[in-house]
Formats: sequence, C-alpha cells, structure tokens
Amino acid sequence: MLRNYVKIALRNLVKSKGFSAINIVGLALGMVCCLFIFLWVQDEKGIDNFHAHEKHLYIAYQTITSGGKVDGNYSSPVRYAQGQPPTFLLADLQTAVPEVKYQAFYATGYELPWGHPETFQAGEKKFKLEGSRAGQDFFKIFSYPLLAGNAETALKEIGGIAISRKMAALFFGSPEKAVGKSLRYENRLDFKVSAVFENLPVQSSLKFDFLFNWDAQKTKLEWSSNDFRTYLQLSETADVKTVETKINRFLQPRLANSKGVTTQIGLQPLSEQYLHSNFVNGKPEGGRIEYVRIFSGVAIFILLIACINFMNLATARSVKRAKEVGVRKVLGSNRSHLIGQFFGEALLLAFLAMGVTLILVVLLMPAFNNFTGKQIESPLMHGSFWASLVGLTVFTGLLAGSYPALFLSSLQPVRILKGVLRFTQSAIWFRQGLTVFQFGLAIILLVATIVVSRQTNYVQKTHLGYDRENLLYIRVEGALSTQKNYLLFKEQASKMPGIAMVDRSSEAPHAMGFVVDDNDGSAETNTGNDAINWEGKQKNTSVGFKPTSVGFDFVKLMNLKIIEGRDFSRTNATDSTDAFMVNEEAVRLMGLKKPIGKWVSAWQKKGHIIGILKDYHTHSLHEPIKPLIVDVKEYEYFGVILVRTKPGQTKEALASLGQVYRTLNPNYPFDYQFIDQEYEKLYRSEQVMAKLSNVFAVLAILISCLGLLGLVMFSTEQRTKEIGIRKVLGASVGEIVALFSKDFIRLVLVSILIASPIAWYAMNQWLQSFAYKIDLAWWFFAASGAGALAITLLTVSFQSIKAALVNPVTSLRSE
Repeated sequence: MLRNYVKIALRNLVKSKGFSAINIVGLALGMVCCLFIFLWVQDEKGIDNFHAHEKHLYIAYQTITSGGKVDGNYSSPVRYAQGQPPTFLLADLQTAVPEVKYQAFYATGYELPWGHPETFQAGEKKFKLEGSRAGQDFFKIFSYPLLAGNAETALKEIGGIAISRKMAALFFGSPEKAVGKSLRYENRLDFKVSAVFENLPVQSSLKFDFLFNWDAQKTKLEWSSNDFRTYLQLSETADVKTVETKINRFLQPRLANSKGVTTQIGLQPLSEQYLHSNFVNGKPEGGRIEYVRIFSGVAIFILLIACINFMNLATARSVKRAKEVGVRKVLGSNRSHLIGQFFGEALLLAFLAMGVTLILVVLLMPAFNNFTGKQIESPLMHGSFWASLVGLTVFTGLLAGSYPALFLSSLQPVRILKGVLRFTQSAIWFRQGLTVFQFGLAIILLVATIVVSRQTNYVQKTHLGYDRENLLYIRVEGALSTQKNYLLFKEQASKMPGIAMVDRSSEAPHAMGFVVDDNDGSAETNTGNDAINWEGKQKNTSVGFKPTSVGFDFVKLMNLKIIEGRDFSRTNATDSTDAFMVNEEAVRLMGLKKPIGKWVSAWQKKGHIIGILKDYHTHSLHEPIKPLIVDVKEYEYFGVILVRTKPGQTKEALASLGQVYRTLNPNYPFDYQFIDQEYEKLYRSEQVMAKLSNVFAVLAILISCLGLLGLVMFSTEQRTKEIGIRKVLGASVGEIVALFSKDFIRLVLVSILIASPIAWYAMNQWLQSFAYKIDLAWWFFAASGAGALAITLLTVSFQSIKAALVNPVTSLRSE
C-alpha cells in the first residue's frame, strides 16, 4: 500500500507540474529564510557562550538614582582625587565576598577596547593595534586559549604584555618566538611578552590583540577616561542575590557622601550581556535581543506564508482529487489511510523543497555573511544543522498538509461519485481567511521595511548640529603630545593643499565623555576630576554633563551655532583661564535665567559663561542630547586633532597631512578617521536590520504571489468554458480580467485593514528605542497597501489575460 501511495504521489507531482513547482519553490523559499534566520539567531545567542565556566561568569553593573531619575551602566564605580590615580571601589571583592572566586577589571572605550589603536614597535616593524588592560585573573575567568605562557603569569607582571597569535606573527613570526621578547609601546615604554593567546573567536564580544596588566595602567601609563568593567567568576554554590547583597554592603562605606544620589551594584550573567545591554530603569533589559525576537517572528511568518500557499492550492484543487477519494473509500479505504496518503504527499513535496533549500543555502551563504557582517561557517558539517533541517522539513510538511489531508479525507463518497461536490461556505471562508492572513503578514513586513529604512536613513542623514562632511580627526600621540610640535603641526598643516582648517578637542565630536556631578567635589564617573558647580545651584541637584576642552577655532571648524553671547577669542586673555561655553540643554537643566556672565566651576577652574551653543549631537540618536560644558585650551597632551578638508580635495588633504605628520611624528604610523564614517558605525545593527527587512519583505511578497498565481491558474482552468461563453457573448479582455481580479482585490483590502494597525503598533514600539525618530506617517501604510494591491493586480492580470486571449472555440472544446 505504501508503495502504491508513493507511486500515486509521484504521478500527481508530474501530472501537475506547474502547481508542484509553485509549491516546491514557495516552500523552499520559506525554508531558506527560516534556516538563514536560524543560523543568524544561533550565532547571536552563541556570543560569549563558549567559556568553560560560562554558567558562573557575571558582569557587574551599577544602578544610579539621582533626583528621582534612575540610570544604569556597566562602568565600575570610581572615586577621583586630584594628583592621584583613581580609586576603584570594587577592588578586593575576593577578600570581602568569599563567593567571588576570581575578579578582573577590563577597560573598554568607544567602539574599540581601549578607545583607539595604539602603536607598537619591534625593530623596524611598527603597527597600530587594538587592545586593552585587564586584571591578572582575566585568563582564569575567560577561556581564551594560551599558546605560550600560562593563566597564572600571563598578566601577573606590571611590565608584561599578553599578545594574540596575529600580533606575535606580525612582530616575531610565531607565538613560540614571541615569549620573552620586548615590544616598544608608544615609543616611550618597553614591555616584555609574557604570554601569547589564540586569536579571539568570532563568538567573543570582547575584541583585543593585546592586554596590559591592570596595575600597569595605574602606575606606568598615563590615565585615560575610558570605561572600566568588572567581571566575576562565582563559586558553583553561590547564590547571585546573596552575592549582590554582600557586594553592596562592601561598597556603601566606600562611596562618597552624595545626598540624593544612590548607587547599587547588580550582577548580570555574562552570556546575557551581548543581547541584553540596554538599560531600562537602571537594569539591563533590552538590546539586540529585540532583533533576535523580531527576526525569529519574521522566520515564522514567512514559513506560514509558504505553508498557506500549499494549503490554498491543495484545497482549491480538491475537486481534481475528489473522485479518487470517492473510489478509494468505496473500495474500503478508511479515513486514516487517506490522511496518511495526503500527509505523505505533503512531506514528499517538503523534502523536495529541502533539496532546493540546501542548494540555495550553500550558494547564498557567502552573500549572507557579507550582508550581515557575520562569519557563519557552512553548517553542512554539523549534526545539529541536519537535525534542525529535517525537523523543519517534517514540521513544514505536516503543517502545510494538515488542512488538505483533513479536508479531502472528510469528503463523502456518495456525493462525490454523483458529481455533487461543492465547497461549503466554511471551507471557502477558511481558504479566504488563509489568503487574508498571508497578505496581512506580507503587508506588515512591507510597512516594517519602509519604517526601518526611513529611520535608518534619518539617523544617518539628519543634521547633527555640526557639519560632519569633510571632517576627520587624528589622535594626539607621540611627538604631537608636546605643545611645540602640536602648534607646529597646526601651523604647517593649515597652509597645505586641501586643508581648510585645523583645531583640537579633548575627544572626537561623536564620542564625548560623560561625567556625573555628585555635589561634593568628588565624582564616581567615567571622566573628569571634580564636580561641576554653577551659580544658583540648588542642593541635591545632580546633572550629568558632557565636558570637553577645545581650541580657539573649534566652533568655526565644526560650524556650530552660537545663539547667545560670543565665541572664544585669542584677543581676550582671560578666555583661557576663566571662560566657558555651554549648550541649550545645560542652561535648561542648570535652571539658569540670563546665563551669560554666570559663574561655573569645572576641572578645578572657576569661570564665567560667555556663550550659549545651539544643541548638537555628541553621540547616536538613540540617546537624547546631554548638557555640554566647554572650555578652551589651545594645547593638551591628549585628545584629537580635528581637520576640515576642502570639498572635493580629500586626496590632496590626506597627502598633505601625511607629509606633515611623518615629519613631526616619525615614530607613529599616520592614522586618521572620518567623522561621517565613524558616525555610521553607531548604526550597524539598524543597517543590518534594514537590509534584512528589505530582503524578507520581497520574499514574503514573492511567496504570496506564487500562491496567488497558483490560485488564479486553478480558477482560470476551472472556468475555461465560462470564459469562452463570455467572449462569444461579447465580453472584452478587460471585463474578464476584472471578473477574476475583484475577489482577490477584496481579500487584499481586508488584509490591509487588519494589518495596518498591527504594523503601526509594532513599529511604534521599535521606534521607542530612539530618542530622535521619524513620525509614523499615513503614507507608509498607504504605500504598503498600494504596493500589495498593485502586485496582486499584476499577478492576477498576467494569468487572466492569458486565459482571456485564448480562442473561445478552443475554450468551448476544452471538455
């Protein structure tokens, strides 16, 4: 019997080539989408899950409550005192909290581990590399394989440095040759290679090519304003809540006495940090996990659309199979046998679709990796992939074949063999409901595509309050850290071809630091040495500032707008010692009326406000504009040199800068970053989401149209004689096309009405993650609906015109 069922299934497959092809291609496209999203989701969830002690690894975060406002971040609380290295308030946790087995600080910066690449030299070889600083237990906590050296000694010595296989190969040829060798750091300090670790796997959220000992940063290197995080490995029996309580009990006496400000430490599993890194009410909740959820939903939607195609075509074509069912029942076949037969046919199609899916996955994998910025390996050698693929195929086959199998097996043989088969109203409504559901999902994806694309374009193209075109920066380092060489560089570069203006800033414009004022002269902050105070400041007032120091030409170079007061001026001798500029947001939060002339103190300096800058963005549009306070310093030993190039002369400008740079700073490679390119990096996730949304929306529409094409093909096949009669009676091609189109258009209109409010809610929720966002305009939904209608008309018209153009004599002889 099984052999007979297989034979009949294959015959039906060959007999209805068009419908079989539509079903196979539709199912294959749905399964390809599912598999690629599955691989992407699996890769996202696999970040930081490869460490041996992953279940016991945690990152500390702090929740800060100030003035009724609750914020959170991963920074470790720090206290600064002038002239001394900062005090890390979570140091020595292993002594105070027995459940803490290992503890390690790790420094992070903006985009890069330490904030910027650093220069190393061995002999004549000189490279800029990205790395960081870490506590000596770092390699005990994390399972980064060591090729040379061991976890006990890798970061034990202040004068030691652990480097990657890549870095060892660059300087010494191999890991074995690197250990014990000396590396010149920033042309001023020598470090001895104490260990070589394997290049970090793509599943690691931490990225670095070298690590200094944590204490070396405090004792040998100049301090920086980077963000320091605390990683812990707890004992296997530790209770996380109990550990948090003990840590906070340990921390509170060390905190400054800040009235109205409270700081609490929480612990988040390391495996969750990558996907849950956004803070809500001071705790990590959202983040990339939202994209994982969204695209998991998209995968299910597209698979459902493909399965709905199969259901619709199978039930629509049930008239063709009705007599077969009737004869089988008369000959003694029971319902379970028929259900098995139709499920078998659905599974056969699903497995044929699986074959097409495998070919597409292999061919498209490189493009998918390039598209998403991933490095996902071909999954064909992994047993879990094959298990998932077979499971997906069986699920798809059973889902797609469920309704047809139950519907066809329920037909009554007496009515079938009498030729009285008619679809019940409930069967018609069910099939129409499936079509509405299918197009509703496609319309939601269309709306999502428009909204995501518009928001991504908005955040990338919106004016930030300064001109980021033709603007680049060079880090102040080496010989440029001296006042003489910096001023000489500025003077010479300003006269070179392609250069419009040169100035300096303590930080790049798109990545300014953040300091929390704490009312008492100390700061538990990422940057700064002291609190910021101002005239008329109320007790217990706490404002988080973005402080920066700049050169005299900064405002002109950045094309900032001054809405009140004046710019810094070299002709005013006191501007370097007691003048500040603030932005509109700072004025608002400080509660100043007539702010010009009011005194402000910061960086152990007291001065007066001379100008109000129009608000401009100093970070991504995910964050609201922060209050900004600016002072002028024509020279600092750190920061960046900002260069405005002349439009259309970028090539000449870079050649000029390189020439001056190499002359004045020969021991450092010439390195630069364009602000507009760095700004775009802030929206990598949104860019990937926009690309994937476009692809999935197109596929959803394509799969829906395949199903629609199949239904129209079947409808025209069933009504061939009717078309012939209508043409003989004088019906035009347009009238016949309209006859076939109206029912489908009605279903799409219902889909639009149902899908639009759902799409509005979903997109409105997604936009809440941006402080600055587009409005959900009515035309987003109108355009999506119009697009769905237009595609429906094209699909229906193609097949109905083809049927309408057939000679009516041929149509009437069709029986």
